[in-house]
Amino acid sequence: MEPHPDELAGVVDMFGALTRAELQEALAELAFKQGEGYDPDAFTNDIATAVEGYHLVPVDPVEAGGDGKEGPQLLVPGPVAFPDLPENAEDLAHIMDISTRRVDRDTAGRAGVERFRTEVAETATPERASTLVDVSYELETWAGVDLSDVRGQLDEQASDE
Repeated sequence: MEPHPDELAGVVDMFGALTRAELQEALAELAFKQGEGYDPDAFTNDIATAVEGYHLVPVDPVEAGGDGKEGPQLLVPGPVAFPDLPENAEDLAHIMDISTRRVDRDTAGRAGVERFRTEVAETATPERASTLVDVSYELETWAGVDLSDVRGQLDEQASDE
């Protein structure tokens, strides 16, 4: 099973938010249902790719307003995601012992913008800068922010190709 980042966002959206380990387990369950091996670690790179592409946004669990306890980051569908459920995903609600979580858009938006601004400050390649220009427009709409200040910097970096 090779899930598309939008499918990962769809699985996360089904529960509101998931930790990486929970998402890996959910994907392993789906792979098993599709006749493939059960290996949660097989999806580590898929999740990393979805986070890198802003299909998923990591949020600190304390900021997310959960039970106030420290713990692993929660993943929420991000600004470029068009959540889509992979085959048999509707069964996950019955398979996984996970309650639906709510992470409000403001909290997710702040986490996404913070990560974006950090990445912009560290961006070294024109190709990544060009990608981040596109992400900035999606993030503005998703998080209700103005990123025109950094977009100019990214445009300059992207034109260095």
